[in-house]
Amino acid sequence: MLGQDGGLSLTIAQIVQRLKASGLHSQLERQARLSLHRPEIKLESLKEDIKEFLKTSGWEKKLQNAVYSELSVFPAPCHPSAPPEHVKESLAYMKKAQGNWEKRILKSLNSMCTELGIPLAQKRSINEQKELLTKWNEMGADEPDLSLFRPVYAPKDFLEVLMNLRNPNYETSEQHSFRNHLGLIQVPLKVKNIPELEYFSELELNTGQLDIDDSAQVPPELFENEHVRIGQKVLTEQDSAAAQQYIRQGCPTSLRSELWALILNISNQPEDVLYYEQLKSNVILHDLLVDSLIYKDVKLTASNDDYYFVFEDYLYQVLLCFSRDTSVLQHFAYNSATPPKSYIRGKLGMEEYAVFYPPNGVIPFHGFSMYVAPLCFLYHEPSKLYQVFREIYVRYFFRLHSISSHPSGIVALCLLFETLLQTHLPQLFYHLREIGAQPLRISFKWMVRAFSGYLATDQLLLLWDRILGYNSLEILAVLAAAVFAFRAVNLMEVTSLAAAEAVLADLSTLKVMPLLQIFLFATGT
Repeated sequence: MLGQDGGLSLTIAQIVQRLKASGLHSQLERQARLSLHRPEIKLESLKEDIKEFLKTSGWEKKLQNAVYSELSVFPAPCHPSAPPEHVKESLAYMKKAQGNWEKRILKSLNSMCTELGIPLAQKRSINEQKELLTKWNEMGADEPDLSLFRPVYAPKDFLEVLMNLRNPNYETSEQHSFRNHLGLIQVPLKVKNIPELEYFSELELNTGQLDIDDSAQVPPELFENEHVRIGQKVLTEQDSAAAQQYIRQGCPTSLRSELWALILNISNQPEDVLYYEQLKSNVILHDLLVDSLIYKDVKLTASNDDYYFVFEDYLYQVLLCFSRDTSVLQHFAYNSATPPKSYIRGKLGMEEYAVFYPPNGVIPFHGFSMYVAPLCFLYHEPSKLYQVFREIYVRYFFRLHSISSHPSGIVALCLLFETLLQTHLPQLFYHLREIGAQPLRISFKWMVRAFSGYLATDQLLLLWDRILGYNSLEILAVLAAAVFAFRAVNLMEVTSLAAAEAVLADLSTLKVMPLLQIFLFATGT
């Protein structure tokens, strides 16, 4: 085991190394050099005076936020001699399953490429470049023929893979407990029970929450006014850690976009806007096969959604730029997945001719565009919308479609959902299992999409407040179980999977926070 001091030293060294490679480091250096010309900077107390200047001018706070941001995404330190792949995933059978899943996705992509006779990438002609540039802000009006394209995979395909996961060290002949036989997920991961989910303490029944009328002792109007006042103070202070704590009780609509950007350490500087424009130029120059998959996905999902169809143009812009963004590759250092490679024609297998494909290493699947759609309500400037989506993806959403043992990974979320339901609603769980309507078959699609497209947008954003506030996706599994608890009476009467799906077909009228509070704290007691 790595000692606490050794782990801290290693983490500090890695964060310093990452920050030195960031734009903030050069900005701090520039400000420190400029401060030398200020009259209050004395040679005899140079170090202290520069520190004081950086503090009073707000740069110290920016550095603190950058460090906090790194700590939020940084994996727990491993032993110095542990191989890098242990940071990605420590369990060999999980790594193997993820590798096999990636091969299957690539096979699907390559077979589509061969069937349609379309290259993975090609340069656009000058006329095509001009045409795309002209219609950049109205791509939704374009109706390309996408009938021959199909999503590389859908959530139900991914669920089948997770259902077949097994730990080879876990003997099938051993006596399992009764619980182990009931769920679809059959891997021995440690997940929390309701008492262990007490870190959601801000959701307690006596704690004030936005969008709840009668939970606290304080009248909702007074709580909301005071909560807005505190939120404005947090924004004035520009403190990421305080913002993250604050939104655990919900985020006022008027402050949400700024608070999320503060938590994610996004400031939309001129260099960020320039970077986005460079990505846009790459889209204009080259046509990728995944572009058609993005078009197809938006047409199949967001374009048919009552809340999101108006944002179709934004979705194309963000997702096409995302596919070209090589900075996304950095998250594979702690993602169990490996970015797929392609080879220059005629050079198959020769590593010096290998390139990541798509350039960001992420192949979109059915429903992928729904990770972006809700953010369009908050951000209307494409470059800032893009940065927020990218940061949320590399912190959280990548875990919803990769196989790992991480507590916020989709495998653990599925197991947490089934465990909560089996423990607290055993009759319902057993009934649904007996009629062939395993609850996970219904709830899986909700969790993979982080409930986007299922909840009303105001409720979804309140849910995502808690994802950012608690820096965890576990709330998705808790909400999925809470939905089943809420509809338990109706579900006990169904006799088939189709009937159970019908009962749970429309979640758009649900209020997220009362459901979570009742399930976590009424059920827990």
